[in-house]
Amino acid sequence: MEFATFVWRDLNEAMQRGILQRPGLETSDSVTAESRKIIEAVKQHRDRALQEMTERFDGIGLERFEVEVEEFDAAERKIPGPASDAIDLAIRNVSRFHEQQVTAAIDIETMPGVRCQRISQPIDSVGMYVPAGSAPLPSTAIMLTVPARIAACPERILCTPPRKDGSADPSVLVAAKRGGATRVFKIGGAQAIAAMAYGTDSVPKVHKIFGPGNTWVTAAKTLVAADPAGAAIDLPAGPSEVMVIADQSADASFVAADLLSQAEHGEDSQAILVSTSADLVRDVKRQLMHQFGRLGRQEIVRKALRNSSAILVEDIDIALGICNQYAPEHLILQLEDPRSVLLEVRNAGSVFIGPWTPESVGDYCSGTNHVLPTYGTARAYSGLGVDQFLRHLTVQELTREGLAGLSNAVINLATLEGLDAHANAVCVRLTQTDLQAKAS
Repeated sequence: MEFATFVWRDLNEAMQRGILQRPGLETSDSVTAESRKIIEAVKQHRDRALQEMTERFDGIGLERFEVEVEEFDAAERKIPGPASDAIDLAIRNVSRFHEQQVTAAIDIETMPGVRCQRISQPIDSVGMYVPAGSAPLPSTAIMLTVPARIAACPERILCTPPRKDGSADPSVLVAAKRGGATRVFKIGGAQAIAAMAYGTDSVPKVHKIFGPGNTWVTAAKTLVAADPAGAAIDLPAGPSEVMVIADQSADASFVAADLLSQAEHGEDSQAILVSTSADLVRDVKRQLMHQFGRLGRQEIVRKALRNSSAILVEDIDIALGICNQYAPEHLILQLEDPRSVLLEVRNAGSVFIGPWTPESVGDYCSGTNHVLPTYGTARAYSGLGVDQFLRHLTVQELTREGLAGLSNAVINLATLEGLDAHANAVCVRLTQTDLQAKAS
């Protein structure tokens, strides 16, 4: 099992960039071209195209795509009590954290007679995609539906691929319904993205699409987002990743467990350990071998670890510099005093502090959202939250006195930009009111 170790100070700049390079995205020109064909077919033939593609890609012929009440009820009966309780706990915690993200409206006077407001409105219709590749993902259904419900988006539709028997995964249905989806459809892949972006006979058009997916889904999301007639999307997507920064105080078995939990996401996942302790790196490698034998997805983990490495650094400041350069989706701080350096972390999707905070809790039920920026986009993007399901309107209202107070600044700035009609819109008002005042 490969897990290379590098000494940071021994590497030149090009080599340092090389070991922080992500696995190559597999969204080839052919995938983009095929995704475009799927989108065009759905736009033209609507539900008929969805039926043909569902039979071709999912191996099942469906007359109807929407999940009916009876299937939701059947799904509830199939979920064991402990799993049902776990879904409820996750929804409670995710709800509690996301409810705190709702901010009050702004209503202030920036100067006498000049009133400015910021009002939030939910996006009218949102679409959420929950993949079902190697395993069902009820946690993703929770992470998408809960903030959409808290934002009070009127229409919250969710698409997930059907199984071979024509049903959707029961755990995904239960999580989606309890989380707040208003309608659920059994549609997968790029065709699901196209259906939500443009609408079909049965699937309503949405204004924004959320959720992860494979390269086909990612390509489709990119295409519909570039089309003014399509739909906006949430985040740029890439393989999942974790960086662990650890010192000599860290427990090697905990660190190894965190690296392995990330590696099992997929063959293109990446897990990087940055440490000040050569002894810890040695012990982590031993633990990786020891714990690897217990895992069920060994081939996936083995391939992911080929993309991964340990980096030895001289001090934590260098480790934090590497973190901010890499901008990991998940950052785990296994340090003696992790909170003392937290504010030095600028670029990361979600941070996990201390020995008792595995990345798994964020994936499922601590309360934070697991839809996070990947592939270095944490330098500019934040993880999913209520805000992404809202639009923010700004409002201004001026009195005559307020306009008079701003008039010289507006006229001068408009003159600097050569926009005399802008200046005129102020002058006309003030001149008109002066004339009216004299006439009276």
